[in-house]
Amino acid sequence: MTSPALARRLGLTDAVVVGLSAMLGAGVFAVWAPAAQAAGAGLLVGLVVAAVVAYANATATAQLAAVHPVAGGTYAYGRAELGPWWGFVAGWGFVIGKTASCAAMAMTFAAYAVPEPWQRPAAAAAVVALVAVDLAGVTRTARVARVLVALVLVALAVVVVAGAAGGAWDVGGLAGGAATGGAYGVLQSAGLLFFAFAGYARIATLGEEVVDPARTIPCAITVALGTVMVVYVLLAVTVLGVLGAEGVAASSAPVADAVAATGWTWAGPLVRVGAAAASLGALLALLAGVGRTSLAMAREHDLPGALAAVHPVRQVPHRATLVVGAVVLALVLTVDLRGVIGFSSFGVLVYYAVANLAASRQRGAARRTPRTLQAVGLVGCVVLVVTLPAPSLVVGAAVLVTGVLGRAARLHLAR
Repeated sequence: MTSPALARRLGLTDAVVVGLSAMLGAGVFAVWAPAAQAAGAGLLVGLVVAAVVAYANATATAQLAAVHPVAGGTYAYGRAELGPWWGFVAGWGFVIGKTASCAAMAMTFAAYAVPEPWQRPAAAAAVVALVAVDLAGVTRTARVARVLVALVLVALAVVVVAGAAGGAWDVGGLAGGAATGGAYGVLQSAGLLFFAFAGYARIATLGEEVVDPARTIPCAITVALGTVMVVYVLLAVTVLGVLGAEGVAASSAPVADAVAATGWTWAGPLVRVGAAAASLGALLALLAGVGRTSLAMAREHDLPGALAAVHPVRQVPHRATLVVGAVVLALVLTVDLRGVIGFSSFGVLVYYAVANLAASRQRGAARRTPRTLQAVGLVGCVVLVVTLPAPSLVVGAAVLVTGVLGRAARLHLAR
């Protein structure tokens, strides 16, 4: 039996906010240090590379979403354009990588919000609260996301202004250590920085809940990604200019340390509030995205069919959301996954590689952008995947193969 459709309740502003809340997540406060360790000040070049790949991926996603306005994002697009196996690879990579990211975001929120002994209970409480928000309906999710995005943007604006006006900014910091890691280091930093761009996929995974999706989704992706690109460039220049490449690489909280170095001590608590809000915003968007992708996979029996249920009143995938929330809660209470940036990047880059391949197959009126962009996106995803840190590459590949073998076994038993 086909599961009921989700309700179309999100307008353009709502869709943009969902994308912003996902991209302006805790990654923007955490990703600079590993990127600087890989490339020094060359992370600025890595940021440009990541932005180019992200833009190419975004155009592919927008083109696909205009033709396939359903829940599930690239899982659904891959199935429609390339076949079930391609869709499964994309969906499995997304669900596994982003479920781990949910736990990481919850723990990052707790690290900024409460003392260490209380961090696991606070992280668990955040997961429970945001699952409840998601279950209340997609419009409630968008309203909460607006508040969190506003807090994050204010905090980041203070960081940039403090760097420019606080007297600690030095143009030499943009050049120091630029050769660290060479070209390989720059590409590795790009793969890590891509983690901070990847949230625009959340707009596409909500495709079944967006009003006029053929127009709204492409426009929302473009606006959200363009806004985030500007914010990230300003922030990267600020932290490098204030701390220098070596200072950024050695810092566990480079954004907060950059503000402290300017002498604006009053802004420190504001940055902590912004980081906590960013973590919650990312967690909220991730829970919504993973829940909708799980719904789409359950409809095709790539996940248990019971997860395909849609609540008759609130019209949300309540079972999928509850199961995802339960898994994240278990992870939060047992392990600390704040170091999963590389693993998450692996899953997301695989996801977008499938999106570019699927978009390149579209013909006629479905085409909105040149195929060259999809070629750039596909090659970029592959290059960034293979240059990720070795542990992330090995673990990501192992999880991906495990999922493929599991699906093959299920199909064999079904036959």
